[in-house]
Amino acid sequence: MRKTKPKKRIILPDPKYNDPMVTKFVNNIMLCGKKSLAYDIFYEAIDLVSAKTQEDGLEVFKTALANVTPSVEVRSRRVGGATFQIPSEIRPSRKQSIGMKNLIGFARKRHEKSMGQKLAAEIMAAAKEEGGAFKRKEDTHRMAEANKAFSHFRF
Repeated sequence: MRKTKPKKRIILPDPKYNDPMVTKFVNNIMLCGKKSLAYDIFYEAIDLVSAKTQEDGLEVFKTALANVTPSVEVRSRRVGGATFQIPSEIRPSRKQSIGMKNLIGFARKRHEKSMGQKLAAEIMAAAKEEGGAFKRKEDTHRMAEANKAFSHFRF
């Protein structure tokens, strides 16, 4: 490669739970630079989760995130005029970011009143291995399993 790899930015932990993963999640929720609003949405969702499940909301969130995080994906590769879907492992940072984006994306599509309620419902569904984000992970894994025969084309 011609250029040097960019330096990894250090992500500071969030003020309430002192966890950098929460800050990453909030950064993904954030739209138009409104970080305080994103924090409010996340904290409201965690409070709703802990009220409904009678458990620690942050632990339920971490379980949900682990449940929706894929470990393999398929990538398109053109070999001799044909395009093959080749299964490949995902590096850990990309795994986490895909899981977070799926959780947020499917929460936005839900039909609750506020974004905090939507996110809380999606987190609880993902913790129980249900919901759209978990289904997306299962579909990704199923596609990788179906295309396992093409794994010898790996690049």
